[in-house]
Amino acid sequence: MKYQEIEVKFYLEHLDRLQAQLIEIGAELVQPRTHEINLRFDTPSEELSSSYRVLRLRQDTDARMTYKGPGELIEGTRSRQEIEFVVSNFHAARAFLEALGFQVSMEYEKYRTVYDLDHVHVTLDEMPYGKFCELEGETPQHIINLSQRLGLNWERRVLDSYTMLFDRLKQNQGLSMRDLTFDNFSELNIKPDMLMVQAADSA
Repeated sequence: MKYQEIEVKFYLEHLDRLQAQLIEIGAELVQPRTHEINLRFDTPSEELSSSYRVLRLRQDTDARMTYKGPGELIEGTRSRQEIEFVVSNFHAARAFLEALGFQVSMEYEKYRTVYDLDHVHVTLDEMPYGKFCELEGETPQHIINLSQRLGLNWERRVLDSYTMLFDRLKQNQGLSMRDLTFDNFSELNIKPDMLMVQAADSA
């Protein structure tokens, strides 16, 4: 299907080591390390989140608006409809969505570095609660093959979104903050078991 996202994530203990490996085997750098700000929108009655849909406005190297549909599992990967396009003005796009009745339901941020290798986008993500690698490819097999080449433990892949991990963390640890920001996590020491994940780059 057009506008389809197929991906998995892996929690990492050694992001720098994986990045060095990518460089060594000839991965193409697509986006240097970039700070992202993401605004997730919903209706006051949370119609989107209750139906597992996402409306997002992102600021990284550009301003981007994204819609994601409900996900499904395909050959061990997570697949969902994704429609994304660049907008000319982040603040105008936010005002546009708010004028339509949407409101910001959460803000989250990360630092992201992107490589291309073997028909797969490899993103190295530094989240407020830990470091991850995300593999997004044309087919599940492309993703599986590259995960093996990179030595990532397929059994420890993460199929949940970053916001789903955040919701789980808040529930498990009794956290009340709305936003997944570095400021909110500056004094917290988050361990992988708090997220219910395991490092895919360690024994």
